[in-house]
Amino acid sequence: MANQLTGKIAWVTGAGTGIGEAAALALASEGATIILSGRRAEPLEDTAAQIRKADGTAHVQPADLSIAGDVERVGKFIANEFNRLDILVNNAGVNITDRHWDKLTPSGIDTLVDGNLKSALYCITVALPFMRAQKDGILIHTASMAGRFIGGLSGPIYTAAKHGVVAMSHTINMEECIHGIRSTAMLPGEVATPILDRRPIPVTPEERARLVQSADCGDLVRYIACLPAHVCIPEVMITPAWNRTYISALQRNQR
Repeated sequence: MANQLTGKIAWVTGAGTGIGEAAALALASEGATIILSGRRAEPLEDTAAQIRKADGTAHVQPADLSIAGDVERVGKFIANEFNRLDILVNNAGVNITDRHWDKLTPSGIDTLVDGNLKSALYCITVALPFMRAQKDGILIHTASMAGRFIGGLSGPIYTAAKHGVVAMSHTINMEECIHGIRSTAMLPGEVATPILDRRPIPVTPEERARLVQSADCGDLVRYIACLPAHVCIPEVMITPAWNRTYISALQRNQR
């Protein structure tokens, strides 16, 4: 059934590129009105233009989501324009090149915690009052496989922050299910997004082509958002079939 989200208001963070952009396009294709947030206005405008070209509705609200005042400003825009919010895609995130303990600095730690955990928490404080009043709403948070399994690739602070996102999402279900609110932690494995450019060891174009693509995650967000209100998916993983961790293990075992 097309346009399952007609009349719904969706706020997508980190919406200028990657998973956020793909999620915004997917939700708009189902008829949702999209609010696009992120630090840089230009890529947000590009996403909005794609939505409008397909006869959708998009509103650009640039914000540094690690700053409470910026998040509150977007919340006031949502209240004044719509006085409702049906979907929050809590997708904004960041990693850095110098991500391991031998190179981490307080500034780098702040970047990772603010960009991956604090920003998500701030956005939730905006979304929940709307959803409680409606007795309905869904929050979808882009966590990571690093939010469930501890490994060396993503770095310790990113891993800790994404574990926080997963825990945060589950606590929303524990406390807010009585208000008809559902929360999903989406745990991607490797996805071919611009965040790969921050890897200490570059990922080749050939390798990127085998990874999960942003559109795959966007389609998963769309699926979750279109589920009936009596259904909750607390946690879901999406990984490449050609899993580079598995491949490396197989190659080591064959030596």
